[in-house]
Amino acid sequence: MSMKITDWAVEDRPRERLWNKGPASLSDAELLAILIGSGTRNNSALDLARELLALAGNSLGQLGRLSTGEIRKIKGMGEAKAVTIAAALELGRRRKIAEASENPQIRSSADVFGIVSPLMEDLTHEEFWILFLNRANRVTGRMKISQGGVSGTVTDVRIVMKKAIETLASGLVICHNHPSGNTSPSDSDIRITQKIKEAGALMDIQLLDHLIVAGKDYYSFADNGAL
Repeated sequence: MSMKITDWAVEDRPRERLWNKGPASLSDAELLAILIGSGTRNNSALDLARELLALAGNSLGQLGRLSTGEIRKIKGMGEAKAVTIAAALELGRRRKIAEASENPQIRSSADVFGIVSPLMEDLTHEEFWILFLNRANRVTGRMKISQGGVSGTVTDVRIVMKKAIETLASGLVICHNHPSGNTSPSDSDIRITQKIKEAGALMDIQLLDHLIVAGKDYYSFADNGAL
């Protein structure tokens, strides 16, 4: 039977250490233990946190992809604990999205990735997004155009151009994700890129790049001379 956290020396308890030394002083497991709150008869909250991290391969990225149902597979992790963890992870994700949405200027594919990565890196299905740019290449808006399954999503060029015209965009960057983890563009990815580029050229709206996001990695059509 594991010792309860309340039986630890006060200076060793995660909650008290966070209060006195700040959150950066705690391990991932200790931060999770605070969210979990209480353990079971045989396992402390820290034990449950370590088991949860093990379920996610000790990866916070993978942890963010777990559903509440998957979290509840761990004995002692009930609905309330699972929902609390899911809410905390979602707040972290939304913070990244908020920081990336302050009208940034696009200078490189890395800038684009910094904006769309929080939107896509944890998805288990494909989504197609578009960034609208002004003449200074600053992002004036973003929009999800379509959503599909694990292996693909269908994008209508007419919808893309309609939205670009409505927002008075001078340039576009299109982005979608590959849940498979493979960044290589498919034949359909190449075709849709060319169609949007050609449609934009007719309206003096430049397609600056197409990013394929796969977890922490990405493929840039512009960087690879594929535009």
